[in-house]
Amino acid sequence: MQDRAKRTEHDQDAPATRRFVFVLLDQFTLLSFASALECLRLANRYFDEPVYDWTFVGESGDHAECSTGTQFRLMGGLEELHRDDTIVLCGGIGIQQATTKPLLNWLRREARKGLRVCGLCTASYTMAKAGLLNGKRATIHWENHDSFAEEFEEVELTKSVFVIDGNRLSTAGGTSSIDMFLQVISQDHGEEAANWVADQQIYSSIRTDQDTQRLSVPTRIGVRHPKLSRVVHMMESNIEEPISPSLLAKEVGMSTRQLERLFRRYLNRSPKRYYMELRLQKARNLLMQTDMSVINVALACGFASPSHFSKCYRAHYNTTPYRERGTQASRLSV
Repeated sequence: MQDRAKRTEHDQDAPATRRFVFVLLDQFTLLSFASALECLRLANRYFDEPVYDWTFVGESGDHAECSTGTQFRLMGGLEELHRDDTIVLCGGIGIQQATTKPLLNWLRREARKGLRVCGLCTASYTMAKAGLLNGKRATIHWENHDSFAEEFEEVELTKSVFVIDGNRLSTAGGTSSIDMFLQVISQDHGEEAANWVADQQIYSSIRTDQDTQRLSVPTRIGVRHPKLSRVVHMMESNIEEPISPSLLAKEVGMSTRQLERLFRRYLNRSPKRYYMELRLQKARNLLMQTDMSVINVALACGFASPSHFSKCYRAHYNTTPYRERGTQASRLSV
C-alpha cells in the first residue's frame, strides 16, 4: 500500500494544516462522526504530514456520549475558535434536546467570524435553529426531513446525500460523511488524494451532491414494477393533499380495478391502505420530532378533521396522537 505522497501544485495555496472542531452533541451518531474523522486521518497518511488536525469539544467540556452508549473524552468546551477553523456539528437522535441555548449562542458567535460550519446526520437542525441556513441549500437524515421542512421554511431542503453551499455544509448521516469529506479533500488537495483515501476505506462507489440518500422505490418496496413504482412515488410526494386512487390509476394508464389488483398482488394491501400508512408514518414523525399541534399535524398529512385523524391513528398504532405526544414528552423529561 502507498503510505507516502508528495504535495501537488494544487495544494501549494492551501493552509499548512486545516483544523476541524468536532462538536459532539448528546447521543450523536458514531458512524457519521467516525466516517468523517477517518477521511481526515487517511489524508494525513497520504501526505505523510498533518494537512488536517482535529479536536473534540462539547458543552460539558468533559465527555460526550454517542447513541451506542460509548463515551468520548472531550478536549475542551465551547471556547473561542480561530477564523480558519471548521466547525463540525455531530448530531444524532434527540437533536432538539441536544440543541441547547448555550450551544446556539456559541454557534452564532463563532459563525459571525465567517467560520465554515458543517452538520452531520441531524445536526442541520442545529444549524437551522441558529439561523445559519437561512436562504441556503441543505440536507438532513431522511427520517427528519418532514419535521425539518415544516419548521424551517426559509431553508431549501434537499434529499441529497450531502450539500455544500458556500461555507455551510450538511450531510444526511451514515456513510454520507465519507462522500462529503472526500469532496472536501478533493477541493483542498486534488482528486488523486481523495481517490486514494476512498480506496483505503474500500469505498468504491463515491457519491456526489446529486445523489439522493434513500434507496429507489423499487428497492425499498422489493418490487420492480414500473407502474407500481410510479404510483408509490406519487403517493410519497403528495402526502398533504392525497390523490384519489382513480387519478393515480389514470396517471399510469390503468383502471382503478387494475391498480387494486396490482397493489394486492405485490404489496398485499389496497392502494388506499398503503397511502394511509404513508400518511400516518409521516404524522408520527411530526408528532415525535416537532412541537406542531395535533391539528396542524393532521392537516399536514392530508386529514380534514382531527377526529378522523385520531380514529385512523388509533386503528394503526393502537394509541391516539395526543397520547403519543404525551408519551414522547415523558421520555424526554427522564
